[in-house]
Amino acid sequence: MLDKVVIANRGEIALRVLRACKELGIKTVAVHSTADRDLKHVLLADESVCIGQPPATASYLNIPRIIAAAEVTGAVAIHPGYGFLSENADFAEQVEQSGFIFIGPKADTIRVMGDKVEAIKAMKKAGVPCVPGSDGPLGDDEAKNIAIAKRIGYPVIIKASGGGGGRGMRVVRAEEDLLQSIQMTRAEAGAAFNNDQVYMEKYLENPRHIEVQVLADGQGGAIHLGERDCSMQRRHQKVIEEAPAPGITEEMRKFIGERCCRACLEIEYRGAGTFEFLYENGEFYFIEMNTRIQVEHPVTEMVTGVDLIKEQLRIAAGQPLSFSQDDIKLRGHAMECRINAEDPDSFIPSPGTIERFHPPGGLGIRWDSHIYSGYKVPPNYDSMIGKLITYGENRDVAIARMRNALGELVVDGIKTNPPLHLKILADENFQHGGTNIHYLEKKLGMQ
Repeated sequence: MLDKVVIANRGEIALRVLRACKELGIKTVAVHSTADRDLKHVLLADESVCIGQPPATASYLNIPRIIAAAEVTGAVAIHPGYGFLSENADFAEQVEQSGFIFIGPKADTIRVMGDKVEAIKAMKKAGVPCVPGSDGPLGDDEAKNIAIAKRIGYPVIIKASGGGGGRGMRVVRAEEDLLQSIQMTRAEAGAAFNNDQVYMEKYLENPRHIEVQVLADGQGGAIHLGERDCSMQRRHQKVIEEAPAPGITEEMRKFIGERCCRACLEIEYRGAGTFEFLYENGEFYFIEMNTRIQVEHPVTEMVTGVDLIKEQLRIAAGQPLSFSQDDIKLRGHAMECRINAEDPDSFIPSPGTIERFHPPGGLGIRWDSHIYSGYKVPPNYDSMIGKLITYGENRDVAIARMRNALGELVVDGIKTNPPLHLKILADENFQHGGTNIHYLEKKLGMQ
């Protein structure tokens, strides 16, 4: 097993990684900005190193300082968490070249999966279903681009090859808007991602967002752990996630899961990863692969009993998978609400001091968070301050427990979004299950 790990992140995921390390007897090093010296995982780690000022570019995105922290503390590996540098191929490469273990895939794998065009090529080769599209980047031949759009059929969506997180995309519903949309998306992509390559896909009107969790050891072993439904979104940001996805049968799960595992073997994947799909009319369409642990990983842990972070650590230590596919059984239902420090109506961030805090409890309740009474939520980072996860023998029980848990949660001193979650949970269509990715924004009057 690894001897000492640098946790190159902050907040709840840093605490989650620290707990997994402790269970496995691994020493921990917390790196932090000056704004985060009082974070819970910093106080609990075996060692801590301040790596810079509050702006992420000066700390959590500063590759030399993170690697230097590993060097001065004698660590052997670096866990990137999610966000920040977790899907940065250059970071993974520099970590390995500096003699440390990157707890995640190889840099080349991250690079391929980070390029949407190359990722789609790899998925098609592995037999993973993809959205009908341009089958590569769009060139400068306007007539050819118009012909591609006609073949696909309107509406189409122009996407940046290096994009993500809902950025770098534009829907086109008529031919007269196509060429200008391609030019605008290309210009935006070049400015935002330093890569102006764009491609075209069929735009699905009412899809759901279904993703498949995988683990692969890089030694010929790959398994899937079922799917999650992450369709409840606002501005392409997930709000509520659940597992398993309503309406997905065991046959469908087996079909898409096996193809994801085959793709892992094809690209020699190592670690935890997530295949994201749009799902419409009984069909799965690959959109991207996240080469890291996901925010919503706890719902998969709850229904499978597998500790995904510990598996990441074991794989990084060179161990084969602890489970076979036959060992993975989905039991019950789990749901996660992202708790943000923000106004529940305007969504304006609400940093400040938490004056009083009381977490919910009871059977089937899990609270993943770094906050405590007196903690100061800084204005410098993402507004998520915790994840509330509930588990039940079925979806109705998970929803009922989530309602109770949200009612018990007390975070005074700042504004938080439980009122939004309660509004969603009370929605008849959500209770039925299977709402599409546009549903929440329509409900909130944003469309």
